[in-house]
Amino acid sequence: MVTIVDYGVGNLASIKNMLKKTGTDALISSEEGDIRAADKLILPGVGAFDTCVEKLQASGLLNAINQRVLEERVPVLGVCVGLQLLTAGSEEGVLPGLGWIKGSVIKFRQELLPPGLKVPHMGWTDVTVSKASRLFDNMHEEPRFYFVHSYHAQLPDATDVLVEAEYGYKFTAGVEQGNIMGVQFHPEKSHKFGMRLLSNFVKNY
Repeated sequence: MVTIVDYGVGNLASIKNMLKKTGTDALISSEEGDIRAADKLILPGVGAFDTCVEKLQASGLLNAINQRVLEERVPVLGVCVGLQLLTAGSEEGVLPGLGWIKGSVIKFRQELLPPGLKVPHMGWTDVTVSKASRLFDNMHEEPRFYFVHSYHAQLPDATDVLVEAEYGYKFTAGVEQGNIMGVQFHPEKSHKFGMRLLSNFVKNY
């Protein structure tokens, strides 16, 4: 069973609906028992980093999630702020992230953006896959995904970078390290490209 972690934030129904289109009947749950029984986990996130951290801490699910992911190595996919939570922390806030992926989250550097290019970065953007990944098996040509964000991950280890995109400069748009994956974009809003990515997550891991 694919379980979408419900800790009070994220486009839960949208992710479930997109999974349904791929033939997967996912479960949205805030119950520890469902987290412990899941074959795969999806960690959503929207809004401010610290708000997501606070809600995740308050959910009572953190110990179970850490055990499933770090010890039992259940595949997990972070989406949008869900990716950012995988890192050590964010310039947007003061609370620590999960620390599963080395690195942190920074705001788009306005001084590096061409005049007129504003933050947040919103809309469809092409991506470049940085390394072989089953998440992108049989992906449609010229993959592009829908983004809405002002912050992005910055990783010290390039081997953890799965996807890059460009908005004034190249930035990390996806990460993968073993069973831990995350995407800055919204696959649930990305039509056939998002469907293929979610389908690959379900079937290939």
